[in-house]
Amino acid sequence: MTNEDILKALSNVQEPDLGKDLVTLNMVKDIVINGNYVSFTVVLTTPACPLKDMIMNACINAVKILVNKEAVVKVNFTSNTTSNRKDAKTVLTGVKNIIAVVSGKGGVGKSTVASNFALALAQSGASVGLMDADIYGPSQHIMFGVRGDRPLMKDVDGKGLIIPIEKFGIKMMSIGLLVDEKQAVVWRGPMVSSAIRQFVSDVDWGELDYLVIDMPPGTGDIHLTVVQTVPVTGVIVVTTPQTVALADAKKGIAMFGQAQLKVPIIGLVENMSYFTPAELPDNKYYLFGKNGGKNLAEEFDIPFLGQIPIVQSIREAGDAGIPVMVGEDELTKKAFLDFAANATRGISMRNANMAPTQIVEMVE
Repeated sequence: MTNEDILKALSNVQEPDLGKDLVTLNMVKDIVINGNYVSFTVVLTTPACPLKDMIMNACINAVKILVNKEAVVKVNFTSNTTSNRKDAKTVLTGVKNIIAVVSGKGGVGKSTVASNFALALAQSGASVGLMDADIYGPSQHIMFGVRGDRPLMKDVDGKGLIIPIEKFGIKMMSIGLLVDEKQAVVWRGPMVSSAIRQFVSDVDWGELDYLVIDMPPGTGDIHLTVVQTVPVTGVIVVTTPQTVALADAKKGIAMFGQAQLKVPIIGLVENMSYFTPAELPDNKYYLFGKNGGKNLAEEFDIPFLGQIPIVQSIREAGDAGIPVMVGEDELTKKAFLDFAANATRGISMRNANMAPTQIVEMVE
């Protein structure tokens, strides 16, 4: 067996999402051959790749069938999270992908989805940050159990930077960490936009594979400020199955599809899809209707990323400051991990197949 034999065999293994073979994509590294033993490393497009097992089996079969049926094949994995940023990188220079989590209306569990999505990415091995851009109704500091904490500052080249709070393996920043909870944030639009820009330029986010932005509900000022301040890789839309929520989700989808914005939609996730009582784990009760989000995704021809059940432990976990992804509820954790896996596949495909990520420039 030679290195050339191995590469020739692996040129028959396709990366399922990107539609090209591993060798063309330069994903095969460090081939070592010793008699019948061969090992090599496959460089994935994200540490959260859900297709590792499929790729591994395809690699082993290719070597055994095309090179040496006696071969003992060891496939190692590493990752280099893809990015398609082509902006000037004057902001968030160390962040590869910026994902905005949006909803057309409040009350659909967008912040819960955003926090557990970020945690699911981190548990898969990615470096992740979470920015709470919901200035009027911040909640991430509550969900992460850091109420009353105040972030520290550090001096970098004469400029004071805020150090985000680190909890459960991710970096988190929220206006709730900076203002008194008992005080309402009564700010006009320009002040809110200024706060968002500070969260971008005055926070030391460092090197991140993904920065998840928990956006406020609706379609308004803050959304425009974000896409005009940072290069948003893509948007994840959160809805619930009932008709009212779906009608508002359509507005969110339409907003980012406008010719002026053209921010790619990674997909749609349906929250509170069904209720499964703990004592009847095989039963599903569709309290708010069935498959509304799935049908909406089909209508707009955008990927459907998954369904999150309505479970008492999700609410309890958020209120207690211990998100469900770091709790004991395996059913719900699996739902979030499956959703996160679908989303990361979508982000990798977006980076490979769509126009580079840029800051949106709008003519007011």
